[in-house]
Amino acid sequence: MKTGLESPPPPPDTPEPVATCFRVPQGRVHSIESAGMLDGPGIRHVIFLSGCPLRCLYCHNPDTVCAENGGLRHADQLMVDVARRRAFLKGGGLTISGGEPLAQPGFVKTLLTGAKALGLHTAVDTSGHLGARVDDEMLALTDLWLLDIKSFDPVTYKRVTGVDRGPTLAFARRLAIRKRPMWIRFVLVPGLTDAVENIEGVAAFVVGLGPAVERVDVLPFHKMGEAKWEATGRFYSLGATQPTTPAATEAARAIFRAKGLKTF
Repeated sequence: MKTGLESPPPPPDTPEPVATCFRVPQGRVHSIESAGMLDGPGIRHVIFLSGCPLRCLYCHNPDTVCAENGGLRHADQLMVDVARRRAFLKGGGLTISGGEPLAQPGFVKTLLTGAKALGLHTAVDTSGHLGARVDDEMLALTDLWLLDIKSFDPVTYKRVTGVDRGPTLAFARRLAIRKRPMWIRFVLVPGLTDAVENIEGVAAFVVGLGPAVERVDVLPFHKMGEAKWEATGRFYSLGATQPTTPAATEAARAIFRAKGLKTF
């Protein structure tokens, strides 16, 4: 009997066709972090874009979900700021996050092009749900994909995000086929994503992606975004859920390490 936790079939020889992504000069930006340390290697200039199709129960930036919450900014203006900080970003680079950056793929492509012209390392932090919007040129412009896999159990994934897991897993396979470096991110939420069989499912899938996966970040659930939910007038359904303990986080990491994966 199928449980929904079985590993998906191996990647096809040829990725599914994707739409061509055209550059656009401006987009909606929620905020900017000039010295990020958690969004890729080294010190990062992080641009948070607005808009996201997911409705994650534990989202710590719910104020980025609506595109209208971001101000309209021109890529040239943003790149001037990045260029001024280029020396400071040596060993780091530019990360585009959100929200879901692939909700604005043409703007992301423009920003990536600008960053590469400055000789910077580039990263995109994404759920992968809109991965079909990424063409091969954008894949080549992105040095590192920070890919969130919210769950492997399809029922849990839908409960956590409000969407199906299929597009994310398909995008992960495509990145693997193209040998594009990935850091996989998995949030461990007590009573939601922490079932052993779910963790093992994520681990088995990630192992199947091969050497493109450089590391797996097992992120303990926290409630630092709860106040933002209240400020935006939304009900925070995980109010009674306690933060993940260090012991539980380490146990989950051990499952990934047992499969030969590098974890943090």
